[in-house]
Amino acid sequence: MTGTLAIAAKRLDPAKFRDPAVTAKGERRAVVGLAALSTLWINTGTLCNIACSNCYIESSPKNDALSYITAEEVRAYLDEAVAIGAPLEEVGFTGGEPFLNRDLPAMLRDVLGRGLSALVLTNAMKPMMNQATALLALREEFGDALTLRVSVDHHDATLHDLERGEGTFARTIEGLVWLARNGFRVHVAGRAGFDGDEAAMRAGYAALFAAHGIMIDAGDPVALMLFPEMDAEVDVPEITEACWGILRKSPDSLMCASARMVVKRRGADRPAVVACTLLPYDPAFELGATLVEASRPVALNHPHCAKFCVLGGAACSR
Repeated sequence: MTGTLAIAAKRLDPAKFRDPAVTAKGERRAVVGLAALSTLWINTGTLCNIACSNCYIESSPKNDALSYITAEEVRAYLDEAVAIGAPLEEVGFTGGEPFLNRDLPAMLRDVLGRGLSALVLTNAMKPMMNQATALLALREEFGDALTLRVSVDHHDATLHDLERGEGTFARTIEGLVWLARNGFRVHVAGRAGFDGDEAAMRAGYAALFAAHGIMIDAGDPVALMLFPEMDAEVDVPEITEACWGILRKSPDSLMCASARMVVKRRGADRPAVVACTLLPYDPAFELGATLVEASRPVALNHPHCAKFCVLGGAACSR
């Protein structure tokens, strides 16, 4: 709950999330093994055309902490997935704004040409429209195997613009309408933290979509994902081994049981593989340089693991 959504909240106990093996209370921390690598995320770079007040990865026009990854580097990971027999189904592209990376169309063609699904997280603004010709060609050839998930923080322009900057809502909706009218498979990502009433939020988005002729089912939790807020300084319970039974939740339902993300750090000789999309900077969640090295289990030793994934029930893939 950062930026304009900040409210009075209990701050995180500094004794929590210190030891990957045990919690502050001395209980065994929950660990998630990689059941099957079905989703591979690619961070295309942290540079973005806008700077949002709530951005957990701190993307902006100046932040290049994660550099532009190349099509050749992505191809190497796709080839490795084949070599190790990973049951890969989907490759997701996130940033920053992925369309700022000029290699994105080539990466998408490589992924889609292998019979995999591709998902791009975008703000649907000028960087996307600059690659409209390439996008249209991909849609013509691969159809619904390509999904664009557009970030619309709130269905109200004023609230959206408070987070993303004045005028961003109008430009994003313009891009979203262009995608819909040109037959792309489109999803939307919003934020649940604005309002505790999910039904009201979904009704607001439904009205927005209807007003612009956008065929998205606002009641579908995949077509319209409402993500919980992420603030690593707000208190949240640690997840123990006992929590699986208490919460009636399977560790296999978490992102790190089926996904990994590739990042390229500024100045690094080669990309690295991290546990998930939420923790690109924390060295404790960097698992190696290859998919094989990154197949080891992940200790849920971060507030995001608890709030976003286990208690929030959210996932970045479809």
